[in-house]
Amino acid sequence: MKRSAVFFIVFITLLGALIGASFLWDIGWGRQAGINLWANLREMLAIVPPSFVLIALFDTWVKREQVEGQLGTSSGIRGYLWAVLLAGVSVGGAYVMFPLAASLHRKGASLRIVFAYLGFAGVCRIPMMLFEASYLGPLFTILRLVTAIPLAGLLGAALGAWLEKRRYEIRQPAA
Repeated sequence: MKRSAVFFIVFITLLGALIGASFLWDIGWGRQAGINLWANLREMLAIVPPSFVLIALFDTWVKREQVEGQLGTSSGIRGYLWAVLLAGVSVGGAYVMFPLAASLHRKGASLRIVFAYLGFAGVCRIPMMLFEASYLGPLFTILRLVTAIPLAGLLGAALGAWLEKRRYEIRQPAA
């Protein structure tokens, strides 16, 4: 067995033992850690598998030519608008947006659009905006979007252009 697998098994066993001991001896912070861990695991199990299925379907069903035409190097402002739209309807946070960005790049999206999408996904997801507007007010949300979306687009374009100029390639992991 690999060393990393042994470490993982030992870590999970120790974590389970500590949380179990916290429940057994009524240690408040340990119990709360166990409750939070379980809540986060449930949330991830509800979001991640369906998202990965959708990403796999995207990989299978959407043709490379379609992605290249809409998000490729010649897409212009249209590619950024598609990236904002895609980022706005994304759910699941970073553990969904990075695999989707990798899938977009494999399908022919330019690095500029991929990096802009990652920036947009951090600032303009609809569920996050609704939550933010309900607590901080719609004016704050609008002002944040008006400043953050152009900045994310500019930074994505600049980083993508810099990396494309250096002929950078995102390598796929070895099978």
